[in-house]
This record gives sequence, structure tokens and C-alpha cells, in this order.
Amino acid sequence: MKLYRILQSQGFGSRKGCMALVRAGAVAVNGAVRVDPETEFDPAGLELIVDGVTWTYREKAYVLMHKPAGYECSHHPSHHPSVFSLLPPPLLQRGAQCVGRLDQDTTGLLLFSDDGQFIHRMISPRKGIAKVYRAVCADPVTDAMLDALRAGVTLNDEPAPIAALACERLDDGTLRLTLAEGKYHQVKRMIAATGNRVDGLHREAVGDYALPADLAPGSWRWLEAADLQQLEQSWPSAMS
Repeated sequence: MKLYRILQSQGFGSRKGCMALVRAGAVAVNGAVRVDPETEFDPAGLELIVDGVTWTYREKAYVLMHKPAGYECSHHPSHHPSVFSLLPPPLLQRGAQCVGRLDQDTTGLLLFSDDGQFIHRMISPRKGIAKVYRAVCADPVTDAMLDALRAGVTLNDEPAPIAALACERLDDGTLRLTLAEGKYHQVKRMIAATGNRVDGLHREAVGDYALPADLAPGSWRWLEAADLQQLEQSWPSAMS
């Protein structure tokens, strides 16, 4: 593949812009500066340095973020900054999208990708991929509340009660809730249906893949092959 096309595929701009980057000496390939944008390379595993920043070629982008509070999962946010402002411009240029959404005040695990099939498999209600949340409640978490969440609560505009896959009390005011769906404000609405209220919400995991403890709020990292393999092992039916 020609060098300028490799740069385009990674989100470094238009054909013209990528050719100009190379001719300006701003691109190194595997440690060597290249000035001919037409040079052919096998892109697999290629290491690029563009304007001093190192990028490894990736056919598709799979990214994990520790979403902080106060950010909206939208390219056109209404009242708060966008989570996309926390990502480098090439990821936006290549079309990375949120894999599902979190409310602006919800923190935790948020995935991004430019792989449409991956996004669809992850968010499709029919796949039933579990999402695990830690909720801090305004009032004490009671046994009756846990029983109701496990049995199913009635939400407005929903034809049937919705039950948690799992629910456990972590302390007097905190519970861990596992859901198969990703409906609008679902955790908050389910807890409200029990007569309590969510004061803080954090997504800990999707399937068996947990948010890494060393990823600080507002930070992101690539999902590597081992991460994707763990996702596939967590949801064999969803990823087949």
C-alpha cells in the first residue's frame, strides 16, 4: 500500500494533506524518515512516526476509555464537553464512534471503534451482552430493593418488567448491578422504580472484560489482540 494511503487510512488527513506531510519530512516509517508518499509498504505491523508522535498501523480501531464525569457521548454535546475531545484527532478523522453511551455524569468503561460490525454486535439487544455497574444510592440498599431488581421492575414505556442478571449489595448505600440491556437511563430508572435514587454510577465491566485499574479517568488506550480475545471468550455467541 502506498504510504500516503496508509496515512489516510489511519486518520491523518486527506490524500493531499497526507502527501504533503510525507514530502515535508514529517513521517518516519519503522524509524526512517520517508519523503516519497508513493513508496509502497506492507502495512501490517508498520510503525509510523507522524509529527513526532508514534502510531502503529491498525486496520481497525478498537479503543478503551475510562470515561470521567461531566462529558457527553456525542459529537455535538449540548451542555458538557464531548468524550471525543479526549481522543487524538486521527481517531476522530477515521470515524471512531462510541460503542453504546454513558450519561454525562456516569463514569467508567467506554469503548470506541470504527468497525461497524463490532459496534453492532456489542450493542445489539439480541446479543444480551452483560454490562456491570456500581451504583451509589441516596438511601440505604435494602433486601427488598435487591429482591425487586432481581425479580424485575416496571418502567414507563416498557411492555414487561425488566430484571437484573445479577445484583449484590457492596455496602449500606452501594450495589453492583449486571444488566443485559442498555436502555435509556436504565440503571437509574430501575433503581428509581424501587423507591431509591442513584447519586453516582460507574460502569465496571462489559461481559468479563473489566476496566483496568491503572487506567486513569479521562485516559484511553488501544485494545490489543489479547483484550479482543478476552471479549470474544466472554461472549462467544455475540462475536461469532
